Amino acid sequence: MHVRVELRYAAPVPAVAAMLADVGYTRARVEASGAGVLQADVSGTAAGAVTVTTRRSTPSDQIPAQARAFVGSTLEVRQVEAWEAPTADDGARRGTVVVEIPGAPVRLTGTVTLKPDGPDASVLTYDGELKAGVPLFAAAIEQAAAGAVRSALQAEQDAGARWLAAR
Repeated sequence: MHVRVELRYAAPVPAVAAMLADVGYTRARVEASGAGVLQADVSGTAAGAVTVTTRRSTPSDQIPAQARAFVGSTLEVRQVEAWEAPTADDGARRGTVVVEIPGAPVRLTGTVTLKPDGPDASVLTYDGELKAGVPLFAAAIEQAAAGAVRSALQAEQDAGARWLAAR
């Protein structure tokens, strides 16, 4: 299932890139999604390549009941974003994103981009394919997981807007 989500920020690309490379924001974005933080790591800096790794614990209530029997009441969600250094012309960024749910054969792989959206605004775009490896319930699980991804990213956009406004 294809998933594309755009997050818009009222800040230029360098400010959003610095936010994304801040471990404090990394923790805040996980918490904003309603999940518990199990891990929040950032390696690299906003001036160059940077990798952001999170592990979160979240209730499994958004997946179909028939699949919940296989995973229990909580899920661990692992996410890795590997960002390239900014481009020389406008500071835009490109990277890859992988989201996995161990214990539930669900995986999202794709790209993430950060580009200017006017003189003092940015757009952060997640674009990827979500696959569930459960033959009987794959479509239902993919739909539920896509909804959960969109919801979590919307919460992260709200957290990011608050983060940027406070700085």
